Amino acid sequence: MLHSYIAGVGSFVPPNRVTNDDLSRLMTTSHDWIVTRSGIEERRFADEGVYCSDLALEASKKAIADAGISPSDVDFIIFATLSPDYHFPGTACYLQPKLGLNMVPCMDVRNQCTGFLYSLAVADAFVKAGMYKNILVVGAEVHSSALDFTDEGRDVAVLFGDGAGAVIVQPSPGEESGILYSELHADGSHAKALHMDIWDISRKPFLTPESCATRERWPTMKGKVVFKHAITRLVEVVNSTLAATGVGADDIKFVIPHQANMRINQFVAQMLEMPQEKFLHNMQVYGNTTAASIPLLLDETYRAGKIERGDLLMLLGFGSGFTWGATLLRW
Repeated sequence: MLHSYIAGVGSFVPPNRVTNDDLSRLMTTSHDWIVTRSGIEERRFADEGVYCSDLALEASKKAIADAGISPSDVDFIIFATLSPDYHFPGTACYLQPKLGLNMVPCMDVRNQCTGFLYSLAVADAFVKAGMYKNILVVGAEVHSSALDFTDEGRDVAVLFGDGAGAVIVQPSPGEESGILYSELHADGSHAKALHMDIWDISRKPFLTPESCATRERWPTMKGKVVFKHAITRLVEVVNSTLAATGVGADDIKFVIPHQANMRINQFVAQMLEMPQEKFLHNMQVYGNTTAASIPLLLDETYRAGKIERGDLLMLLGFGSGFTWGATLLRW
């Protein structure tokens, strides 16, 4: 059976830095309040007129170049996002022509913070089936357009940032390298714990001046519920991944976790009795970039020279839905 591996990686963030102090001028908050609750110190916001697919384009070009291929070699695109360019069609259809890849098949994955892991598993399956050889997997977000920068929206607005990360998935040159195992889960009974009501298609019409004037147009989150379930499910999926593969926690060089909340990741490491330094973070400077957070952190870790071919890595995510998962790979 063919194996797949990550042959190239890239990321991109918009240049506009927004600090906690900047947000404190818009709402009742402070740098210390945000850092204590999340670990986030700043984030990047895209300018008006910049699409999610624009950020994805820059990350994709870097991943393609890192893989040593040309854009014309890409034969499938998988795009993970919760902030699409438009409600439909999928944002992959907007990224495709920007890459000059007309006629190349593409699809969106709408699994929010776990979207990149779900997309990576799909790409892995396509490669194993022999269907495609150069799959572009990208996660990108423009959260800043849909955040409420008032005291009512403070608890959510301070957490999120804009950015993109991408990888090229190819058949592995050796059986021992590449994606070794993926485990995905979901529990839709908690869908309302982190969601946005405005796109309620059961209403006719589903958008009205009245609904647009309410808080339905902003994301809402039951923070304590998300926090509790994230820790529980992430610990479970790490343990089940280790058990299924026979890998020991000591064998893993780094865990590349979703960057939602520093305290979540610290609690998970503590409960797993893994050294905190194995859990990497960049939320301090980018905030929660949802589907982009894992590939963005992976790219930064790679560019910093912290990982080498042969290193064992675990990608780990939890998000709205609830959805969660883990990917074990040998770099």
